[in-house]
Amino acid sequence: MKFILKYFPEITIKSDPVRKRMSRQLTENLRILLRRFHRGAKVVQDWDKLEVFVPSDEPAHVKEVSDLLSCVPGIANFSRVQVHPVGDLQSIYEHTHAAWAKALTGKTFCVRAKRKGQHSFTSSDVERFVGGGLLHNSAAAGVDLHHPDIVVRLEIHDQQLYVVDQAYAGLGGFPIGTQEAVLALISGGFDSTVASYQSIKRGLKTHFLFFNLGGKAHEVGVKEIAFYLWNRFGSSHRVKFITVPFEEVVAEILNKVDPSCMGVVLKRMMLRAADQIADQAGIDALLTGEAVAQVSSQTLPNLAIIDRASNKLVLRPLAFMDKGAIIDQCRAIGAEHFAAQIPEYCGVISVRPSAHLRVAKVEDEEARMNDQVLTQALERARIEPIDSIMASVAQSVSRVEVHQNAGAHHRIIDIRHPHERDLHPLNPLDVSAAPLTIPFYSLNNEFPTLDTSKVYLLYCARGVMSQLHAAHLRDAGHENVGVYRPENAAMGGGKVKVSEQNGDEA
Repeated sequence: MKFILKYFPEITIKSDPVRKRMSRQLTENLRILLRRFHRGAKVVQDWDKLEVFVPSDEPAHVKEVSDLLSCVPGIANFSRVQVHPVGDLQSIYEHTHAAWAKALTGKTFCVRAKRKGQHSFTSSDVERFVGGGLLHNSAAAGVDLHHPDIVVRLEIHDQQLYVVDQAYAGLGGFPIGTQEAVLALISGGFDSTVASYQSIKRGLKTHFLFFNLGGKAHEVGVKEIAFYLWNRFGSSHRVKFITVPFEEVVAEILNKVDPSCMGVVLKRMMLRAADQIADQAGIDALLTGEAVAQVSSQTLPNLAIIDRASNKLVLRPLAFMDKGAIIDQCRAIGAEHFAAQIPEYCGVISVRPSAHLRVAKVEDEEARMNDQVLTQALERARIEPIDSIMASVAQSVSRVEVHQNAGAHHRIIDIRHPHERDLHPLNPLDVSAAPLTIPFYSLNNEFPTLDTSKVYLLYCARGVMSQLHAAHLRDAGHENVGVYRPENAAMGGGKVKVSEQNGDEA
């Protein structure tokens, strides 16, 4: 298969040196990602486009590669193409007819051609000749130059003809690695999730910093979200996930700080901790999901007081977004179900908050706190590579029985994210009943409603998330649960190779 990729428009208007640097970085990012799928994949860099070659035309592989390309920052749009020698107008028409005639049945259409190089015909000549041929030699409903049902796109580059099979929207943004690193304060809710996504999309190498206020379950939930964002949109670069235990800091605030200041003091403590961690990592900017006036700690006066706690640049990409728009974007990137499961632990200390605090008041309240509490929290911070955090979580829970085959008394539950399930349908041949599909984020609610006479085997592509959630269900008192781990774990219909980019944890 071959794809033609167009750069995000903001890349094309940069100066020549910057444009070259960004296109080189995008090329390298794609090579890293595509070679995980197929070692024979190639990316060819050109001034106004990139060409991607993958030595497979299987529909499942085409679907997976196009999905991968749709999530890479820096690409405005891309097209899957058939490549032929240009020849004459008749040859161009014949290749186009073979690709499009069937799809035009009952549809209106128009032909759009782009041409570069020296030829005996113009782009308009191509459009008229091919359009006329398709109209008279297919079952198309007619030609509509303004609002067609289908646009047949052709590109002619010197002596090569590209017949566009399908066009796709890209993610936009800048290639990761073209901007500096940022440390994202992620709580797992809608706001910090979307802010982190926007940072990745803008080309920043985004590390994740989590302040644990709610115990192990909270940490697991946030790690799932961070891994999903990285795995889907940013896995061309490895980043870190840092966990800071903040329960004792919260306890100190509850015991020592006036209720009107608690929310602001908590945010200041987080920024102080983030400031030190960023210093150690050589990172100059912090990122939060705060939006102006969403809660009392996010009024302009209070945000100004919060920022005084850090010497770093604090980025707030959601500053002027409405909550509904934030949730809509979270849904669009496939992270809504993750974020919806995370409670707002910060709300626990927002007791009688003030929307307009004074710096002197906040500093007086902080002076009553024990400075060592924050120091001790930082000393217990854990730093993990993002690509291994889910495996480390699974290792920390009790193991459950793993089955390579499912018997008559077993029922398989496919717990993968719907996006991954659509890419790699599970069709096990050794069970009579079709697998149930319950995403991992719905297990806690739906599992208690299932038939207790059955033993349920949880399935995911690598076995990490299934092990983790089976252990959680057992801890909750459900003994009729195990893990389904077939000998051939890549079971996307028996043929599809499960790539590293689309792992089970996504």
